[in-house]
Amino acid sequence: MDITNKTPKPLSVPLPGGRTLFLGPGKTAQVTAKTLEHPPVAALIEAGDLTMASRDSKPRAGGGGGSKALPHPGSRHGGTGAMRQSGDR
Repeated sequence: MDITNKTPKPLSVPLPGGRTLFLGPGKTAQVTAKTLEHPPVAALIEAGDLTMASRDSKPRAGGGGGSKALPHPGSRHGGTGAMRQSGDR
């Protein structure tokens, strides 16, 4: 199940087990069905601050609000690719 922050401010969502989910504006997170039944989470959903959707209900074709862990094509990583020398020189 996915939950989405529909407010213009970041939310601190209390989760079962004493954990906290920090969810930025417009961001989506995956949670379990047990989490959706947790009273503080249910209150945020009823208030309209959070919306929930099943992972199966909407296809993800390239889009989505998640972050990608791919490097930027023009990123510099500080070297020419040569191995660093070590030991006696």
